[in-house]
Amino acid sequence: MPPADNARPESGEGEPPEPFGLGSSPLRTDALPKALGIYPYASDLWAEGLLWGAVLRAPHPHARIVSVDTSAALALPGVRAVVTAEDLPAGPDGGRDGAPHGPVVADRPILAAGVVRHHGEPVAAVAAEHPDTARLAAALIVVEYELLEPVTDPEQSFTAPPLHPDGNLFRHLPLRTGDPEAVGEVVVEGLYQVGRQDPAPLGAEAGLAVPRPDGGVELHLSSTDPHGDRDRTAACLGLEPDRVRLVVTGVPGATADREDLSFQVTLALLALRTGRPVKMTLTREESFHTHTTRHPALLRYRHHADAEGRLVKVEAQILLDGGAYADVSAEALAAATAFSVGPYVCPNVFVDAWAVRTNNPPAGRMRGEGALQTCFAYESQLDQLAVRLGLDPVEIRRRNALSTGDSMPTGQAVTCPAPVTALLDAVASEPLPALPVDDPDADWLLPGGPGGAGDPASVRRGIGYAVGMVHMLGAEGEDEVSTATVRVSGDHATVICAAVDSGQGFATLARQIVQSVLGVSEVYIAPVDSDQSIAGPSARGRHTWVSGGAVERAALMVRHQLLQPIAANFGMSVELLSIADGKITSYDGVLGMPVGEALEGKELWATAQCRPHPTEPLDEAGQGDAFVSIAFCAMRAVVDVDIELGAVRVVDVTVAQDVGRALNPRQIEDRIEAGVAQGVGLALLEDLRTEGGMLVNPSLTGYRLPTALDTPEVRVAALLEERDVVATFGAKAVSAAPAVVAPAAVAAAVRAATGLPVGRLPIRAEDAVSA
Repeated sequence: MPPADNARPESGEGEPPEPFGLGSSPLRTDALPKALGIYPYASDLWAEGLLWGAVLRAPHPHARIVSVDTSAALALPGVRAVVTAEDLPAGPDGGRDGAPHGPVVADRPILAAGVVRHHGEPVAAVAAEHPDTARLAAALIVVEYELLEPVTDPEQSFTAPPLHPDGNLFRHLPLRTGDPEAVGEVVVEGLYQVGRQDPAPLGAEAGLAVPRPDGGVELHLSSTDPHGDRDRTAACLGLEPDRVRLVVTGVPGATADREDLSFQVTLALLALRTGRPVKMTLTREESFHTHTTRHPALLRYRHHADAEGRLVKVEAQILLDGGAYADVSAEALAAATAFSVGPYVCPNVFVDAWAVRTNNPPAGRMRGEGALQTCFAYESQLDQLAVRLGLDPVEIRRRNALSTGDSMPTGQAVTCPAPVTALLDAVASEPLPALPVDDPDADWLLPGGPGGAGDPASVRRGIGYAVGMVHMLGAEGEDEVSTATVRVSGDHATVICAAVDSGQGFATLARQIVQSVLGVSEVYIAPVDSDQSIAGPSARGRHTWVSGGAVERAALMVRHQLLQPIAANFGMSVELLSIADGKITSYDGVLGMPVGEALEGKELWATAQCRPHPTEPLDEAGQGDAFVSIAFCAMRAVVDVDIELGAVRVVDVTVAQDVGRALNPRQIEDRIEAGVAQGVGLALLEDLRTEGGMLVNPSLTGYRLPTALDTPEVRVAALLEERDVVATFGAKAVSAAPAVVAPAAVAAAVRAATGLPVGRLPIRAEDAVSA
């Protein structure tokens, strides 16, 4: 279990006090232990009588399981259990179906039952006294397969035989608005591809399962959705939810769902079967096989514009490869469809979008799912239009920019702030970085570095712009709710909320909220487990809005309890008292009491919920108020390209972001930098490749991630603070938008440097070689 997020450390004697409350940028309390490598994660856990787990995974992308022989594994000294789909509860029809699960559709078995549908799918698992014994035993399990033809091209899935009883189509979503006969004076077309990006978390999946005396199990995991994982785990094991407890350990990076549920259920199953604690720590290769990836996409676009560059009609076909199982493909498709035109006004939009099943690795939730793929396509289209019309790339975006009050193609009015033009102006007005040739000591900054194979004379600089949008919270009728409890005793407060801080800084934000409302400097954030009230998953910025709102409401209720007797004593209403700088004061200045004095000897507490306004599913024409709110981001990327070698170096990325209200400016800038780094990785490096459905580079040597040398200088030109009146504190999510926009901006800059179309991500060397 990770250490609780305690209150801010005391300042040393003579040092200025640490920043306090909302709008400040206090140091995260977990920053130092993480930097020193002493912060405990699931891989650090231990228990008396510990066994080790290992999983046997399918070596084929598509095959029928003829037989499974576990006798050799069971005969190995030190092996305590071997489990297969036969050991999971029977399905509704009485057959062993592997206990299928899923966040939306239950179609993915915990352990393959009868058929494997992707390379690396779990087939069996082992518990043994030593990790090497467990892995050896897993390798001794003999599985006879009847190979089946894999479907790896998503375009072929429409006519291929069904890969699953549910069929090959996860969702078809048409969008129709305006006049289908409308035609522009200028028409540009493009075909765009986005590859398979992996979350590649810093720490691979790990966990510990401990059997309970009541026949249940306690799981210690780096979960980002403790209640959802608990409920799905219990269902797969045939247990009541209260028989499963999930304790959240330190999360070593999460830009998507932290673990595939099969990992958790298999771990619990082994613990229940052996009656002993079982730990599992995946290798990096296993990690690539375990979690979901970003949806690869194929996008065909046709943009019509008038002679002034204003959009007349957008036509598009969008195809997302969901891989072997549904996961959140339907949600990703909704975002891709709704945002298919981007933050621009267009009266006529006609889109057909599909998410399909293949025998490729399953795709799922990852920053800006759906929105990223279409951002690359529509921004590439606008660059084409700008060239055809002889317009500056910023100007064509200004002429079409969405504003508050405009309607999206889905018919939903944009009621939140939409400062698209202001964001563009902010990045365009920033000075450009110096050219390396202007500095004789900066040749190492050129693509290829000093003494590289390239000729400096072949280096061209490109400048590209992009704007994008993401939705916040769940969509299409998803119920969003979070609960928090705030307790105050003496001079400190405690926050109990099951919102997992997966790196986005929620624990720091919760502390700031309580400090601002109650004037208490010492705030303790309790560790998260599933025995607490539900807070929902860490995704789409929901904890800033929903869980932050619950913390604020609970703190305000405690504030009222604190001030009510004081106000009564002075014959005034609570509204005439305020708390600031750790002191309670009255409107007339007569009362001035330290908060600590008012709290002395008291223990106050309150529990509150926050639930945003409801949304609705998109209808058969893609119409509906599907999103709670939207955030916008603009970027300018500067790249240097060796047009002979195709080497690309991202020199500088300038960002302007619509944040609503900057609750913690330093944390916001950190999240923007992280999003840019992830976007640059997809633009130039990250591609989880498959051949015939088989992963060919499931390692950190084969799957290239951006390092400090690949990550550009990131400059934040503006954090535009136009508050969203329906959001908690008026704040918007910040992490996903930079990751969505950065790939499009880098591609635009490479396009500007080379004059080449650049129609796929990641950009390969051959895509940047110009005659």
